[in-house]
Amino acid sequence: MAARTIFNDLAAMISVETLSVTEKMITFVTKEITATLMKDCFTFKQFVVKHDMCAMKVGTDGVLLGSWADGGDRILDIGTGTGLIALMMAQRFDGAHIDCIDIDPKACQQARGNVADSRFASRINVYHSDVSSFEPPQQYDSIVCNPPFFSESLKCPDEQRSMARHTDSLLPQDLFRHAYRLLAPDGLLSIIIPTDQSAAFLQESSIAGFFIHKKTLIKTTEKKTAKRMLVTFGKHQTDSYQKECRVLMEGGDRSAWYKALTEDFYL
Repeated sequence: MAARTIFNDLAAMISVETLSVTEKMITFVTKEITATLMKDCFTFKQFVVKHDMCAMKVGTDGVLLGSWADGGDRILDIGTGTGLIALMMAQRFDGAHIDCIDIDPKACQQARGNVADSRFASRINVYHSDVSSFEPPQQYDSIVCNPPFFSESLKCPDEQRSMARHTDSLLPQDLFRHAYRLLAPDGLLSIIIPTDQSAAFLQESSIAGFFIHKKTLIKTTEKKTAKRMLVTFGKHQTDSYQKECRVLMEGGDRSAWYKALTEDFYL
């Protein structure tokens, strides 16, 4: 009788231990799968952006521009990448028609997939084209662009990622010259650029005939210097343009401004 009790207790211990190991394995595998999915896509409130095929992943710059830029009935996204900014503009401006262009065929494929999986598919078109050869039937009320800006750094050995990051794939003067051509007389161009390269971008914008309408400097924290600049340009001079400086993080969390700006997108 005692031997049977000992055997039953031992069997129970083995069973519990086996279950514990199994649970740990399931938990580990689940975490690994979740981590992989998170690396390959980014989930927003109204759409999901996959970025496994794109050189440049979903990042703060794109989210800032997509949340901040001016819109209109007809919008052009230059260098769309994953299609993130186009999707954000479609969500913000109900009824707007959005065209997206990119010179990277893989990015276009990825953007088309993300658009097709969204509820905005009927209002967004993706074209494999560079801006210089893009000839739409009408001009746009709004143009948005998160341009490449690594002009002096060593190029990445990955050609796709290098093309997405370096200005020689879209020179500032070409961006502004063709944006001016594609923009309606009262339209607005919105971009995000590094502050340490802003002088060159702003000079080229002026040469192309643009005037600054709105500018927002972005700091990571209050004590940091501004690293990014959001700028809106128009074809007509304005007496005084809006200028402000904003902080992304306060006390280890998103700032009140950043939360309010992105509350319709971030989960």
